[in-house]
Amino acid sequence: MKTITMADVAKHAGVSKSTVSQFLNKRYDYMGAETKGKIEKAIEELGYSPNIVARSLKQKSTKTIGVIVANILHVFSTQVIRAIEDYCNESDFQIIVCNADDDPVKEKRYIDMLRAKQVDGIIAFPTGGNVELYKKLIDAKFPVVFMDRILKDVQIPTIMTDNVKASSLAVGQLVERGYRKIGMISPPIHTCVTPRLERMDGYKQALEKNGIPLNPNLLVSGELTELADKIHNMLTQASPPEAIVASNDRVLLEVLAYTKKHHLAIPKDIALIGIDDVSFAGIYTPSLTTIAQPAFQMGKKAAELLLSLIRDKSNEEVFGIYRFEPTLITRESC
Repeated sequence: MKTITMADVAKHAGVSKSTVSQFLNKRYDYMGAETKGKIEKAIEELGYSPNIVARSLKQKSTKTIGVIVANILHVFSTQVIRAIEDYCNESDFQIIVCNADDDPVKEKRYIDMLRAKQVDGIIAFPTGGNVELYKKLIDAKFPVVFMDRILKDVQIPTIMTDNVKASSLAVGQLVERGYRKIGMISPPIHTCVTPRLERMDGYKQALEKNGIPLNPNLLVSGELTELADKIHNMLTQASPPEAIVASNDRVLLEVLAYTKKHHLAIPKDIALIGIDDVSFAGIYTPSLTTIAQPAFQMGKKAAELLLSLIRDKSNEEVFGIYRFEPTLITRESC
């Protein structure tokens, strides 16, 4: 079967090859409706499909970006991905999504793979284990934007929630409802996972602001597989918390699983606020008070910054840390 070329389309439509090229590249603001109609009809009748590889080589762009998430199971991650995809689709870019599982080895493998596929840029939730590799990307003027993580000494535009405020909103709401013994449950506190550190700091600052002494026995952190036992120890100690702040969506699920298993009533037996507005928060019984991150706005901003860098690699105006405000969504769990 003969391969249909751009020249075949031009001949069939009765226009020049350059006119077809302009049409395919959407540079047809001054092209007449009749001409566009002829080209569209020729493409449909001939079954023409542009050679994407050839166009990429000619334009020095694959119109593709990579998105490396730390853990795709997080609600925040999937919402950010959706926002990035929406924005890129409007700009005729495609995305390749990679799940690093917070593993530096996987992250490096994905970076190498994406570079080999000649993506035009990368949005990453960095693990913290590939600082030197990211520095090399900077030196090569390869467009990169970070999401949700700050790497010190790496000058890359970074999108963040105001995590200190997120914890402050949660503690403030609990204090307003009369709770004083407030605990916090978190995944392991790693220096490279900025939100965990900042949310813990925000929790401590909020306690101090409200005149509540910090009680180390009301702080729990650990791997998800360990949390059930640690939650049990926290809630069965001599002076257990009256309320809990779950520092992310997956921790919230562990707390809910524990309360269900041990027949604890929310908020009668234990009040609860989760940071991350999970999709079922409004229909759970009781409905869950949460701190929502503006994930869609954050994802859109990350895509905007990356495409700006792709268009102008020397654009230093985009560098910096962009903070987004969290929102308290009051429901019935506290």
